[in-house]
Amino acid sequence: MLEKIIILDFGSQFTQLIARRVRELNVYCEIHPFNHIPELDSTVKGIILSGSPYSVRQEDAPFVDLGLFKAFPLLAVCYGAQFIAQQNEGDVQASNSREYGRANLSHVNNANKLFKGINIDSQVWMSHGDTIKYVPDNFEIIASTADVKVAGYQVKDTNTYGIQFHPEVTHTVDGKILLENFLVDICGCSQDWTADAFVETTIAELKEKLGNDKVVLGLSGGVDSSVAAILLHKAIGKNLHCIFVDNGLLRKDEFESVLAQYKDLGLNIRGIDAKDRFLTQLAGVKDPELKRKAIGRVFIEVFDDAAHEVKDVVWLAQGTIYPDIIESVSIKGPSATIKSHHNVGGLPDFMKLKIVEPLNTLFKDEVRRVGKSLGIESFILGRHPFPGPGLAIRILGDVTAEKVAILQEADAIYINNLKEAGLYDQVWQAGAIFLPVQSVGVMGDERTYENVICLRAVESVDGMTADWCHLPYPVLAKISNEIINKVRGINRVVYDISSKPPATIEWE
Repeated sequence: MLEKIIILDFGSQFTQLIARRVRELNVYCEIHPFNHIPELDSTVKGIILSGSPYSVRQEDAPFVDLGLFKAFPLLAVCYGAQFIAQQNEGDVQASNSREYGRANLSHVNNANKLFKGINIDSQVWMSHGDTIKYVPDNFEIIASTADVKVAGYQVKDTNTYGIQFHPEVTHTVDGKILLENFLVDICGCSQDWTADAFVETTIAELKEKLGNDKVVLGLSGGVDSSVAAILLHKAIGKNLHCIFVDNGLLRKDEFESVLAQYKDLGLNIRGIDAKDRFLTQLAGVKDPELKRKAIGRVFIEVFDDAAHEVKDVVWLAQGTIYPDIIESVSIKGPSATIKSHHNVGGLPDFMKLKIVEPLNTLFKDEVRRVGKSLGIESFILGRHPFPGPGLAIRILGDVTAEKVAILQEADAIYINNLKEAGLYDQVWQAGAIFLPVQSVGVMGDERTYENVICLRAVESVDGMTADWCHLPYPVLAKISNEIINKVRGINRVVYDISSKPPATIEWE
């Protein structure tokens, strides 16, 4: 059975990062809201409590029954540590000194399992407004900083630990050591959750789950759906029916090139040209959420027509990955809608298909590692993420065939130049955006009043956070010059230097 760590989310901005660090140590983990605790069976090796934007002193602060976890090793981070202390009649107060940013450990109990291999002066990262002033007699202080006496504690004669710093961030230099101490020495995790193990287990599970049933999968050309397709193909072969829809919003020549690549992989695939159908429904629609919904609705209609041509189909496969799930659920239930996920939320009742999502426990970089284990070519796995609604949400305002054609040409120049400069694989995601503004320019001896293209390139691991890429100025200059000279209708190119957060990667 697959062993796992359960991470209870109290709303911290770092919760997903805790999960990533645990998985980097080859231990499977799941994030669950604190108010939706899963069944804690024998596969659970330990529990981690996250931080929180709340104070334990607030009346509406997140609360869990700690008695549920008595049988499991427990690591409480920041808010979690303060919560345990408070529930055991310790004293948590608003801090009088700054407890944000870098700090150094002034006391470490190296004999304690959690701090094995971590020395005095090791740098840690603090991020809290409250602090634990004192702990009960049955708590042992195992780490301190100059300003925070209770930086780490253990409840005596138990496997319950609390730390007021964040081991998951890179600023905590020995954070990986601490987490590995907890996972291996305290929880007894075997660290055998690897890409190869995932492939072997998932294919076996898919064979058992799907049997001889037929499955349809909508391929997008992206990494997620491609890896999902190969996993399913290895499990059920020709019973997987792939459908690749040209919605008229793909990159230049992408439909033809990607369709050929899929056929080379041996997939049972059908390409459908539905450009006119999508563009007709998008005519005059400016609101980005309405554009997404229109595209989703038409895709379901086109996909449903194609799926009905496959006799006796039972399942719909989707390339949903873990961040899609996380961003669709918050600690207070469904999260506020930033934007609709095109592959989360199910199907209309009339399709009557069961859902299979073989990648819904993986982060994006884990999907790529699984793809590599499956032998998928690097040029497919290295393809930049591309939004489900395609160029429709990279055209701000209404979408027309003319704008799509302009953006496709500009985007092709941008991406091709990144590849020629050897920068494509260093960028996590890049794309051009068609802005709903026009600017004055001069071409030859004539005054122009034409459109503006914005270039976006970000560095990221999984898209949860991202920073803008510092592309070399000569490369940006060459891209701008080519777009303005070769793409009719564009006379200005700008570069987006916003990070996520506060901005999102896409503009809509």
